[in-house]
Amino acid sequence: MRDRIRLPLRFDAAALQADLRRIEDAGWIQHFVRQNYEGAWTVLPLRAPASATHPVQMIYSDPACHAFADTPLLAASPAIAAALGVFECPLESVRLMRLGVGSVIKTHRDLDLDVEHGRARLHVPVETNAGVDFRLNGERVVLGEGECWYLRLSDPHSVENGGDRDRVHLVIDAVVSPWLRGLLERADRES
Repeated sequence: MRDRIRLPLRFDAAALQADLRRIEDAGWIQHFVRQNYEGAWTVLPLRAPASATHPVQMIYSDPACHAFADTPLLAASPAIAAALGVFECPLESVRLMRLGVGSVIKTHRDLDLDVEHGRARLHVPVETNAGVDFRLNGERVVLGEGECWYLRLSDPHSVENGGDRDRVHLVIDAVVSPWLRGLLERADRES
């Protein structure tokens, strides 16, 4: 399976952006792995480990956690909730991740975060711009607003926001169910 696959799912970017506007003042949490970035990389948790009480725990995608729960922010985001309802697989962490103008996520790997290990990270760009340079295995990947992408992030990847506005992605960590595996395999064959 390729390291990047655009899934045959498309979400209403304007509706997702309306949800973002509804909750954007909720208090974004600075990403805690500070050695991986320069600038502003912040997170709003929409689905988090059920036992998490501290904000950092709520944005951490803990591979050992088996119980996740929606946060109040998801209840205030009907378009995002409807988008998540499309996925016929268990959803673990779900969050909005914002990369500020001029910010850089340095090259890194998210180990065991791939279909082969049973967990897929899916990205749905909510807001982006032409100045965003997302690199996976050294090659640029252009992700459009409302599209849904599987990216094998156990491979080296980086992002630079050289644009004039923040980049915000809906980031979904999902268990690879037969439905998701079939969707990925079909999309991989057809592209």
